[in-house]
Amino acid sequence: SLPAGAAAPAEPLTHPYRPRSRSPPRCWGRSNPYQTNLLRDGVRRYLQLPADQTVLILHAKVAQKSYGNEKRFFCPPPCVYLSGPGWKLKQEQIKARDLGETGFWVCGYMGLDSMGSSLMETQKLSFEEQPDAKGFGCAKALYISDADKRKHFRLVLKLFFSNGEEIGTFHSKLIKVISKPSQKKQSLKNTDLCISSGSKVSLFNRLRSQTVSTRYLSVEGGAFIASARQWAAFTLHLADEHCTRSKFPLREGYIRYGSVVQLVCTATGITLPPLIIRKVTKQYAMLDVDEPISQLHKCAFQFQGSDRMYLCLSTEKVIQFQASPCPKEANRELLNDGSCWTIIGTETVEYTFSESLACIHEPVSPVPLITALQLTGGGDVAMLEVQGEYFHAHLKVWFGDVEAETMYRSPKSLMCVVPDVSAFGSDWRWLRYPITVPLLLIRDDGIIYSSSFTFTYTPEHSFIPGQQVLSDVPQDSDKLLDSIHQEFTRTNFHLFIQS
Repeated sequence: SLPAGAAAPAEPLTHPYRPRSRSPPRCWGRSNPYQTNLLRDGVRRYLQLPADQTVLILHAKVAQKSYGNEKRFFCPPPCVYLSGPGWKLKQEQIKARDLGETGFWVCGYMGLDSMGSSLMETQKLSFEEQPDAKGFGCAKALYISDADKRKHFRLVLKLFFSNGEEIGTFHSKLIKVISKPSQKKQSLKNTDLCISSGSKVSLFNRLRSQTVSTRYLSVEGGAFIASARQWAAFTLHLADEHCTRSKFPLREGYIRYGSVVQLVCTATGITLPPLIIRKVTKQYAMLDVDEPISQLHKCAFQFQGSDRMYLCLSTEKVIQFQASPCPKEANRELLNDGSCWTIIGTETVEYTFSESLACIHEPVSPVPLITALQLTGGGDVAMLEVQGEYFHAHLKVWFGDVEAETMYRSPKSLMCVVPDVSAFGSDWRWLRYPITVPLLLIRDDGIIYSSSFTFTYTPEHSFIPGQQVLSDVPQDSDKLLDSIHQEFTRTNFHLFIQS
Protein backbone atom coordinates (compact mmCIF):
# COMPACT_ATOMS: atom_id res chain seq x y z
CA SER A 1 0.00 0.00 0.00
CA LEU A 2 1.09 3.58 -0.53
CA PRO A 3 2.38 5.58 2.40
CA ALA A 4 0.03 7.67 4.42
CA GLY A 5 -2.98 7.17 2.24
CA ALA A 6 -4.16 5.36 -0.79
CA ALA A 7 -7.17 5.61 -2.99
CA ALA A 8 -10.09 3.39 -2.06
CA PRO A 9 -11.02 0.69 -4.59
CA ALA A 10 -13.32 2.11 -7.23
CA GLU A 11 -16.76 0.77 -7.98
CA PRO A 12 -16.67 -1.53 -11.04
CA LEU A 13 -19.40 -1.33 -13.65
CA THR A 14 -20.98 -4.44 -15.07
CA HIS A 15 -22.73 -4.89 -18.40
CA PRO A 16 -24.25 -8.04 -19.99
CA TYR A 17 -22.26 -9.04 -23.04
CA ARG A 18 -24.12 -9.61 -26.26
CA PRO A 19 -23.34 -9.39 -30.01
CA ARG A 20 -23.59 -5.93 -31.53
CA SER A 21 -25.15 -5.17 -34.91
CA ARG A 22 -24.78 -1.38 -35.18
CA SER A 23 -21.51 0.53 -35.58
CA PRO A 24 -20.78 3.62 -33.45
CA PRO A 25 -21.08 7.17 -34.83
CA ARG A 26 -18.39 8.11 -37.34
CA CYS A 27 -17.55 11.37 -35.60
CA TRP A 28 -15.92 9.53 -32.72
CA GLY A 29 -12.17 8.98 -32.67
CA ARG A 30 -10.15 5.79 -32.83
CA SER A 31 -6.48 5.15 -33.69
CA ASN A 32 -5.67 3.79 -37.14
CA PRO A 33 -5.59 -0.04 -37.34
CA TYR A 34 -1.78 -0.23 -37.62
CA GLN A 35 -1.26 1.97 -34.55
CA THR A 36 -3.99 0.12 -32.64
CA ASN A 37 -2.34 -3.26 -33.28
CA LEU A 38 1.03 -1.94 -32.12
CA LEU A 39 -0.52 -0.43 -29.02
CA ARG A 40 -2.53 -3.56 -28.29
CA ASP A 41 0.60 -5.73 -28.17
CA GLY A 42 2.22 -3.20 -25.84
CA VAL A 43 -0.87 -2.94 -23.63
CA ARG A 44 -0.94 -6.74 -23.28
CA ARG A 45 2.69 -6.68 -22.09
CA TYR A 46 1.84 -3.82 -19.75
CA LEU A 47 -1.14 -5.68 -18.25
CA GLN A 48 1.06 -8.72 -17.60
CA LEU A 49 3.84 -6.66 -16.00
CA PRO A 50 2.72 -3.07 -15.24
CA ALA A 51 5.58 -0.57 -15.17
CA ASP A 52 3.69 2.23 -13.46
CA GLN A 53 5.09 5.43 -12.01
CA THR A 54 2.99 6.87 -9.19
CA VAL A 55 3.14 10.37 -7.71
CA LEU A 56 1.28 10.68 -4.41
CA ILE A 57 0.72 14.14 -2.89
CA LEU A 58 -0.42 14.47 0.74
CA HIS A 59 -1.45 17.80 2.21
CA ALA A 60 -3.70 19.40 4.79
CA LYS A 61 -7.24 20.52 3.92
CA VAL A 62 -6.72 23.97 5.45
CA ALA A 63 -3.81 26.41 5.67
CA GLN A 64 -3.44 29.18 8.20
CA LYS A 65 -2.64 32.57 6.66
CA SER A 66 0.53 34.44 7.62
CA TYR A 67 0.31 38.12 8.59
CA GLY A 68 2.97 40.80 8.25
CA ASN A 69 6.49 39.41 8.26
CA GLU A 70 5.59 36.14 9.96
CA LYS A 71 5.73 32.87 8.07
CA ARG A 72 3.27 30.27 9.25
CA PHE A 73 4.59 27.23 7.42
CA PHE A 74 1.96 24.71 6.39
CA CYS A 75 1.56 22.08 9.09
CA PRO A 76 1.70 19.22 8.43
CA PRO A 77 4.02 20.04 5.50
CA PRO A 78 2.95 18.83 2.02
CA CYS A 79 4.64 15.50 1.22
CA VAL A 80 5.30 13.70 -2.05
CA TYR A 81 5.91 9.96 -2.48
CA LEU A 82 7.21 8.34 -5.67
CA SER A 83 6.48 4.63 -6.08
CA GLY A 84 6.15 1.93 -8.72
CA PRO A 85 8.59 -0.13 -10.84
CA GLY A 86 8.39 2.36 -13.70
CA TRP A 87 10.82 4.74 -11.97
CA LYS A 88 13.59 2.12 -12.01
CA LEU A 89 12.80 1.23 -15.62
CA LYS A 90 13.07 4.89 -16.59
CA GLN A 91 16.38 5.10 -14.74
CA GLU A 92 17.76 2.22 -16.79
CA GLN A 93 16.51 3.80 -20.04
CA ILE A 94 18.18 7.14 -19.28
CA LYS A 95 21.45 5.45 -18.35
CA ALA A 96 21.41 3.48 -21.59
CA ARG A 97 20.62 6.56 -23.66
CA ASP A 98 22.92 9.03 -21.89
CA LEU A 99 26.14 7.06 -21.59
CA GLY A 100 27.88 9.90 -19.77
CA GLU A 101 25.23 10.04 -17.07
CA THR A 102 26.86 8.87 -13.83
CA GLY A 103 23.94 9.33 -11.49
CA PHE A 104 20.16 9.44 -11.70
CA TRP A 105 17.65 11.11 -9.46
CA VAL A 106 14.34 12.94 -9.47
CA CYS A 107 14.01 16.50 -8.21
CA GLY A 108 10.94 18.63 -7.80
CA TYR A 109 9.71 22.14 -7.15
CA MET A 110 6.54 22.88 -5.20
CA GLY A 111 4.69 26.15 -4.77
CA LEU A 112 1.26 27.76 -4.73
CA ASP A 113 -0.67 27.90 -8.00
CA SER A 114 -0.54 31.71 -8.04
CA MET A 115 3.25 31.91 -8.04
CA GLY A 116 3.62 31.65 -11.80
CA SER A 117 6.20 29.59 -13.61
CA SER A 118 9.37 30.87 -11.95
CA LEU A 119 11.13 28.07 -10.09
CA MET A 120 12.79 30.67 -7.83
CA GLU A 121 9.42 31.25 -6.15
CA THR A 122 8.98 27.61 -5.23
CA GLN A 123 10.61 25.23 -2.80
CA LYS A 124 12.96 22.60 -4.14
CA LEU A 125 12.29 19.00 -3.16
CA SER A 126 15.05 16.41 -2.96
CA PHE A 127 13.77 12.85 -2.93
CA GLU A 128 15.41 10.30 -0.66
CA GLU A 129 14.89 6.58 -1.06
CA GLN A 130 13.17 4.87 1.84
CA PRO A 131 13.59 1.24 2.99
CA ASP A 132 10.45 0.32 1.00
CA ALA A 133 12.13 1.72 -2.18
CA LYS A 134 9.70 4.65 -2.36
CA GLY A 135 11.04 8.16 -2.90
CA PHE A 136 10.05 10.76 -0.30
CA GLY A 137 10.18 14.55 -0.46
CA CYS A 138 8.74 17.21 1.82
CA ALA A 139 8.08 20.96 1.38
CA LYS A 140 8.63 22.36 4.88
CA ALA A 141 8.84 26.07 4.09
CA LEU A 142 5.63 26.84 2.20
CA TYR A 143 3.22 29.48 3.48
CA ILE A 144 0.51 31.86 2.25
CA SER A 145 0.79 35.56 3.04
CA ASP A 146 -1.94 38.06 3.84
CA ALA A 147 -1.28 39.70 0.46
CA ASP A 148 -2.97 36.69 -1.13
CA LYS A 149 -6.69 37.36 -0.81
CA ARG A 150 -7.93 34.01 -2.11
CA LYS A 151 -10.08 31.72 0.03
CA HIS A 152 -8.81 28.57 -1.71
CA PHE A 153 -5.67 27.57 -3.60
CA ARG A 154 -3.84 24.52 -4.94
CA LEU A 155 -0.27 23.36 -4.63
CA VAL A 156 1.67 22.85 -7.87
CA LEU A 157 4.42 20.23 -8.14
CA LYS A 158 6.87 20.15 -11.07
CA LEU A 159 9.07 17.06 -11.41
CA PHE A 160 12.27 16.65 -13.42
CA PHE A 161 14.86 13.96 -14.04
CA SER A 162 18.47 14.72 -13.20
CA ASN A 163 19.31 15.14 -16.90
CA GLY A 164 16.89 18.06 -17.13
CA GLU A 165 14.06 16.10 -18.76
CA GLU A 166 10.68 17.31 -17.49
CA ILE A 167 8.40 14.64 -16.06
CA GLY A 168 5.27 16.73 -15.61
CA THR A 169 3.21 19.11 -13.52
CA PHE A 170 0.88 17.83 -10.79
CA HIS A 171 -1.72 19.65 -8.69
CA SER A 172 -3.00 19.11 -5.17
CA LYS A 173 -6.65 19.27 -4.22
CA LEU A 174 -8.16 22.58 -3.12
CA ILE A 175 -6.88 23.95 0.21
CA LYS A 176 -9.05 26.30 2.27
CA VAL A 177 -7.40 29.41 3.74
CA ILE A 178 -8.24 30.29 7.35
CA SER A 179 -7.03 33.17 9.48
CA LYS A 180 -6.74 31.18 12.70
CA PRO A 181 -8.37 28.18 14.39
CA SER A 182 -11.97 28.87 15.30
CA GLN A 183 -12.52 29.42 19.01
CA LYS A 184 -16.30 29.49 18.71
CA LYS A 185 -18.56 26.50 19.11
CA GLN A 186 -18.83 24.99 15.66
CA SER A 187 -22.21 24.81 13.96
CA LEU A 188 -23.02 21.91 11.68
CA LYS A 189 -24.40 24.53 9.29
CA ASN A 190 -20.77 25.43 8.52
CA THR A 191 -19.43 22.01 7.62
CA ASP A 192 -16.27 23.29 5.86
CA LEU A 193 -14.35 23.23 9.12
CA CYS A 194 -16.06 20.25 10.76
CA ILE A 195 -14.51 16.77 10.65
CA SER A 196 -16.76 13.93 9.52
CA SER A 197 -16.58 10.24 10.31
CA GLY A 198 -14.55 8.38 7.71
CA SER A 199 -12.44 11.39 6.75
CA LYS A 200 -8.65 11.47 6.96
CA VAL A 201 -6.80 13.49 9.60
CA SER A 202 -3.30 14.17 10.82
CA LEU A 203 -2.28 14.68 14.46
CA PHE A 204 0.70 16.68 15.60
CA ASN A 205 2.09 17.89 18.91
CA ARG A 206 4.20 20.93 19.77
CA LEU A 207 5.93 20.93 23.14
CA ARG A 208 5.75 24.39 24.72
CA SER A 209 4.23 25.64 21.43
CA GLN A 210 7.67 25.62 19.76
CA THR A 211 7.68 24.94 16.02
CA VAL A 212 11.03 23.12 16.17
CA SER A 213 9.57 20.59 18.60
CA THR A 214 6.70 19.53 16.28
CA ARG A 215 6.11 15.77 16.24
CA TYR A 216 3.61 13.96 14.00
CA LEU A 217 1.74 10.79 14.86
CA SER A 218 3.00 8.19 12.41
CA VAL A 219 3.51 4.44 11.96
CA GLU A 220 6.87 2.77 11.46
CA GLY A 221 7.75 -0.90 11.67
CA GLY A 222 4.21 -1.79 12.69
CA ALA A 223 4.27 0.54 15.71
CA PHE A 224 2.93 4.03 16.41
CA ILE A 225 5.67 6.64 16.72
CA ALA A 226 6.04 10.42 17.03
CA SER A 227 8.09 11.51 14.01
CA ALA A 228 9.77 14.85 13.37
CA ARG A 229 10.13 14.04 9.64
CA GLN A 230 7.08 12.23 8.29
CA TRP A 231 3.41 12.24 9.09
CA ALA A 232 0.73 9.66 8.46
CA ALA A 233 -2.89 10.14 7.47
CA PHE A 234 -5.41 8.36 9.69
CA THR A 235 -9.01 7.56 8.90
CA LEU A 236 -11.06 8.81 11.84
CA HIS A 237 -14.10 6.60 12.38
CA LEU A 238 -17.01 7.38 14.66
CA ALA A 239 -17.44 4.09 16.50
CA ASP A 240 -20.04 2.49 18.72
CA GLU A 241 -19.55 3.08 22.45
CA HIS A 242 -19.43 -0.66 23.08
CA CYS A 243 -16.92 -1.42 20.31
CA THR A 244 -13.82 -3.53 20.77
CA ARG A 245 -10.41 -3.16 19.16
CA SER A 246 -10.80 -6.15 16.86
CA LYS A 247 -14.29 -5.34 15.62
CA PHE A 248 -16.14 -2.07 15.73
CA PRO A 249 -19.33 -0.97 13.95
CA LEU A 250 -18.81 2.28 12.03
CA ARG A 251 -21.19 5.20 12.21
CA GLU A 252 -21.81 8.18 9.96
CA GLY A 253 -21.94 11.80 10.99
CA TYR A 254 -19.64 14.53 12.24
CA ILE A 255 -17.19 13.89 15.06
CA ARG A 256 -18.09 15.52 18.36
CA TYR A 257 -16.10 15.75 21.56
CA GLY A 258 -16.93 12.91 23.91
CA SER A 259 -17.40 10.48 21.02
CA VAL A 260 -15.72 7.08 20.80
CA VAL A 261 -13.47 7.05 17.74
CA GLN A 262 -11.09 4.68 15.98
CA LEU A 263 -7.87 5.85 14.33
CA VAL A 264 -6.80 3.66 11.40
CA CYS A 265 -3.55 4.29 9.53
CA THR A 266 -4.44 4.60 5.84
CA ALA A 267 -1.13 3.12 4.70
CA THR A 268 -0.80 0.09 6.98
CA GLY A 269 -4.30 -0.49 8.37
CA ILE A 270 -2.90 -0.53 11.91
CA THR A 271 -5.35 0.81 14.48
CA LEU A 272 -5.26 2.17 17.99
CA PRO A 273 -7.69 0.88 20.63
CA PRO A 274 -11.05 2.71 20.88
CA LEU A 275 -10.47 6.28 22.08
CA ILE A 276 -12.68 9.01 23.52
CA ILE A 277 -11.80 12.35 21.96
CA ARG A 278 -11.72 15.25 24.44
CA LYS A 279 -11.49 19.00 23.96
CA VAL A 280 -8.36 20.61 25.44
CA THR A 281 -8.48 24.03 27.08
CA LYS A 282 -5.33 25.38 28.74
CA GLN A 283 -3.91 21.85 29.10
CA TYR A 284 -7.11 20.50 30.67
CA ALA A 285 -9.20 17.75 29.11
CA MET A 286 -12.84 18.87 29.19
CA LEU A 287 -15.08 15.90 30.04
CA ASP A 288 -18.46 17.54 29.50
CA VAL A 289 -18.02 19.14 26.06
CA ASP A 290 -19.91 17.54 23.15
CA GLU A 291 -19.65 20.19 20.41
CA PRO A 292 -18.41 19.35 16.88
CA ILE A 293 -14.65 19.21 16.34
CA SER A 294 -13.10 21.88 14.14
CA GLN A 295 -9.89 22.13 12.10
CA LEU A 296 -6.71 22.85 14.08
CA HIS A 297 -8.44 22.30 17.40
CA LYS A 298 -6.43 21.08 20.40
CA CYS A 299 -7.71 17.72 21.56
CA ALA A 300 -6.76 14.68 23.63
CA PHE A 301 -7.48 10.97 23.19
CA GLN A 302 -8.52 9.01 26.27
CA PHE A 303 -8.32 5.21 26.05
CA GLN A 304 -11.86 3.92 26.44
CA GLY A 305 -12.47 2.09 29.70
CA SER A 306 -9.14 3.23 31.21
CA ASP A 307 -8.48 5.15 34.41
CA ARG A 308 -7.71 8.60 32.90
CA MET A 309 -5.10 7.17 30.49
CA TYR A 310 -4.39 9.33 27.41
CA LEU A 311 -2.47 8.95 24.14
CA CYS A 312 0.85 10.70 24.70
CA LEU A 313 4.26 11.13 23.11
CA SER A 314 7.64 10.92 24.82
CA THR A 315 10.39 12.04 22.41
CA GLU A 316 9.74 9.67 19.48
CA LYS A 317 7.75 7.07 21.40
CA VAL A 318 3.97 6.96 21.78
CA ILE A 319 2.96 6.02 25.32
CA GLN A 320 0.02 6.26 27.72
CA PHE A 321 -0.17 9.10 30.22
CA GLN A 322 -2.40 9.16 33.29
CA ALA A 323 -4.09 12.52 33.74
CA SER A 324 -4.58 14.07 37.17
CA PRO A 325 -8.11 14.74 38.42
CA CYS A 326 -9.07 18.32 39.17
CA PRO A 327 -10.41 18.41 42.76
CA LYS A 328 -12.39 21.63 42.34
CA GLU A 329 -13.79 20.85 38.88
CA ALA A 330 -14.86 17.28 38.28
CA ASN A 331 -15.39 17.95 34.58
CA ARG A 332 -11.66 18.54 33.99
CA GLU A 333 -8.48 16.45 34.00
CA LEU A 334 -4.96 17.89 33.93
CA LEU A 335 -2.78 16.72 31.03
CA ASN A 336 0.89 17.08 30.21
CA ASP A 337 2.21 18.70 27.01
CA GLY A 338 2.71 15.36 25.28
CA SER A 339 -0.99 14.48 25.58
CA CYS A 340 -2.27 17.58 23.77
CA TRP A 341 -2.65 17.05 20.02
CA THR A 342 -3.69 19.35 17.19
CA ILE A 343 -6.08 17.76 14.67
CA ILE A 344 -6.36 18.72 11.00
CA GLY A 345 -8.07 17.17 8.00
CA THR A 346 -5.88 15.89 5.16
CA GLU A 347 -6.23 15.17 1.44
CA THR A 348 -4.53 12.71 -0.89
CA VAL A 349 -4.23 12.90 -4.66
CA GLU A 350 -2.58 10.13 -6.66
CA TYR A 351 -1.32 10.29 -10.25
CA THR A 352 -0.32 7.04 -12.02
CA PHE A 353 1.18 6.72 -15.48
CA SER A 354 3.47 4.47 -17.51
CA GLU A 355 5.92 5.58 -20.19
CA SER A 356 6.71 2.01 -21.26
CA LEU A 357 4.98 2.45 -24.67
CA ALA A 358 5.86 6.10 -25.27
CA CYS A 359 8.13 6.83 -28.21
CA ILE A 360 8.71 10.54 -27.51
CA HIS A 361 9.88 12.37 -24.43
CA GLU A 362 7.10 14.82 -23.64
CA PRO A 363 5.83 15.64 -20.13
CA VAL A 364 3.22 13.14 -18.95
CA SER A 365 0.96 15.92 -17.65
CA PRO A 366 -1.84 16.63 -17.54
CA VAL A 367 -2.37 13.23 -15.90
CA PRO A 368 -6.11 12.42 -16.09
CA LEU A 369 -7.94 11.35 -12.95
CA ILE A 370 -11.07 9.17 -13.21
CA THR A 371 -13.60 9.77 -10.44
CA ALA A 372 -16.78 8.06 -11.69
CA LEU A 373 -18.34 6.03 -14.52
CA GLN A 374 -21.85 6.39 -15.91
CA LEU A 375 -23.34 3.85 -18.32
CA THR A 376 -26.02 5.22 -20.66
CA GLY A 377 -27.58 4.58 -24.05
CA GLY A 378 -29.85 1.90 -25.42
CA GLY A 379 -30.48 -0.48 -28.26
CA ASP A 380 -27.44 -2.47 -29.30
CA VAL A 381 -24.90 0.18 -28.27
CA ALA A 382 -23.94 0.98 -24.70
CA MET A 383 -22.22 4.30 -24.02
CA LEU A 384 -19.91 4.86 -21.06
CA GLU A 385 -19.28 8.34 -19.72
CA VAL A 386 -15.92 8.61 -17.94
CA GLN A 387 -16.00 11.44 -15.42
CA GLY A 388 -13.01 13.04 -13.76
CA GLU A 389 -10.41 15.78 -14.23
CA TYR A 390 -7.64 16.82 -16.60
CA PHE A 391 -9.09 15.11 -19.71
CA HIS A 392 -8.08 16.24 -23.22
CA ALA A 393 -8.73 15.32 -26.84
CA HIS A 394 -5.62 13.12 -27.18
CA LEU A 395 -6.93 10.39 -24.86
CA LYS A 396 -8.56 7.09 -25.80
CA VAL A 397 -10.44 4.79 -23.43
CA TRP A 398 -9.27 1.17 -23.39
CA PHE A 399 -11.11 -1.80 -21.90
CA GLY A 400 -8.14 -3.99 -21.04
CA ASP A 401 -6.33 -4.47 -24.37
CA VAL A 402 -9.31 -3.32 -26.48
CA GLU A 403 -9.54 0.29 -27.65
CA ALA A 404 -12.95 1.94 -27.52
CA GLU A 405 -14.40 4.60 -29.80
CA THR A 406 -13.81 7.75 -27.74
CA MET A 407 -15.15 11.30 -27.89
CA TYR A 408 -13.73 14.19 -25.85
CA ARG A 409 -16.51 16.26 -24.30
CA SER A 410 -14.78 18.46 -21.71
CA PRO A 411 -11.84 18.45 -19.26
CA LYS A 412 -14.16 16.56 -16.93
CA SER A 413 -15.87 14.11 -19.31
CA LEU A 414 -15.08 11.54 -22.00
CA MET A 415 -17.66 9.42 -23.84
CA CYS A 416 -16.89 6.01 -25.31
CA VAL A 417 -18.72 3.11 -26.91
CA VAL A 418 -18.49 -0.06 -24.82
CA PRO A 419 -16.73 -2.69 -26.98
CA ASP A 420 -18.61 -5.89 -27.67
CA VAL A 421 -17.37 -8.77 -25.53
CA SER A 422 -16.37 -10.63 -28.70
CA ALA A 423 -13.52 -8.12 -29.08
CA PHE A 424 -11.76 -10.01 -26.29
CA GLY A 425 -11.87 -13.27 -28.25
CA SER A 426 -14.48 -15.41 -29.98
CA ASP A 427 -14.98 -17.66 -26.96
CA TRP A 428 -15.72 -14.90 -24.43
CA ARG A 429 -19.32 -14.53 -25.61
CA TRP A 430 -20.29 -18.01 -24.48
CA LEU A 431 -18.77 -17.97 -21.02
CA ARG A 432 -21.23 -18.16 -18.15
CA TYR A 433 -19.50 -15.98 -15.58
CA PRO A 434 -18.61 -12.26 -15.40
CA ILE A 435 -15.57 -10.95 -17.28
CA THR A 436 -13.76 -8.04 -15.59
CA VAL A 437 -11.28 -5.86 -17.48
CA PRO A 438 -9.27 -2.85 -16.22
CA LEU A 439 -10.16 0.58 -17.53
CA LEU A 440 -7.20 2.50 -18.99
CA LEU A 441 -6.70 5.88 -20.64
CA ILE A 442 -3.95 5.97 -23.30
CA ARG A 443 -2.54 9.12 -24.86
CA ASP A 444 -1.83 9.31 -28.59
CA ASP A 445 1.92 8.92 -28.03
CA GLY A 446 1.51 5.75 -25.92
CA ILE A 447 1.49 7.12 -22.36
CA ILE A 448 -0.71 4.78 -20.28
CA TYR A 449 -2.79 6.15 -17.43
CA SER A 450 -4.13 3.31 -15.31
CA SER A 451 -6.98 3.65 -12.83
CA SER A 452 -8.60 1.77 -9.97
CA PHE A 453 -11.76 1.35 -12.06
CA THR A 454 -12.77 -1.86 -13.79
CA PHE A 455 -15.59 -2.79 -16.17
CA THR A 456 -17.39 -6.12 -15.85
CA TYR A 457 -19.37 -7.85 -18.60
CA THR A 458 -22.11 -10.13 -17.23
CA PRO A 459 -23.75 -13.01 -19.13
CA GLU A 460 -27.39 -13.03 -20.14
CA HIS A 461 -29.61 -16.11 -19.81
CA SER A 462 -30.65 -15.87 -23.46
CA PHE A 463 -27.10 -16.65 -24.62
CA ILE A 464 -27.14 -20.10 -23.03
CA PRO A 465 -30.50 -21.68 -23.86
CA GLY A 466 -31.77 -24.25 -21.43
CA GLN A 467 -29.05 -23.66 -18.83
CA GLN A 468 -29.00 -21.80 -15.54
CA VAL A 469 -26.22 -19.23 -15.57
CA LEU A 470 -25.83 -18.44 -11.89
CA SER A 471 -25.58 -22.07 -10.80
CA ASP A 472 -22.42 -22.50 -12.91
CA VAL A 473 -20.64 -19.36 -11.74
CA PRO A 474 -17.20 -20.20 -10.30
CA GLN A 475 -16.86 -19.94 -6.56
CA ASP A 476 -14.51 -16.97 -6.74
CA SER A 477 -17.24 -14.98 -8.50
CA ASP A 478 -19.73 -15.46 -5.67
CA LYS A 479 -18.45 -12.40 -3.84
CA LEU A 480 -19.00 -10.27 -6.92
CA LEU A 481 -22.53 -11.56 -7.47
CA ASP A 482 -23.44 -11.32 -3.80
CA SER A 483 -22.29 -7.70 -3.62
CA ILE A 484 -24.51 -6.52 -6.49
CA HIS A 485 -27.12 -4.37 -4.76
CA GLN A 486 -28.82 -2.33 -7.46
CA GLU A 487 -30.03 -3.03 -10.99
CA PHE A 488 -30.87 -0.54 -13.69
CA THR A 489 -32.77 -1.81 -16.73
CA ARG A 490 -32.10 -0.15 -20.09
CA THR A 491 -33.59 -1.13 -23.46
CA ASN A 492 -31.42 -4.16 -24.09
CA PHE A 493 -28.93 -4.29 -21.23
CA HIS A 494 -28.59 -4.13 -17.47
CA LEU A 495 -26.19 -2.04 -15.41
CA PHE A 496 -24.94 -3.26 -12.07
CA ILE A 497 -22.93 -1.26 -9.57
CA GLN A 498 -20.93 -3.10 -6.91
CA SER A 499 -21.10 -1.58 -3.45
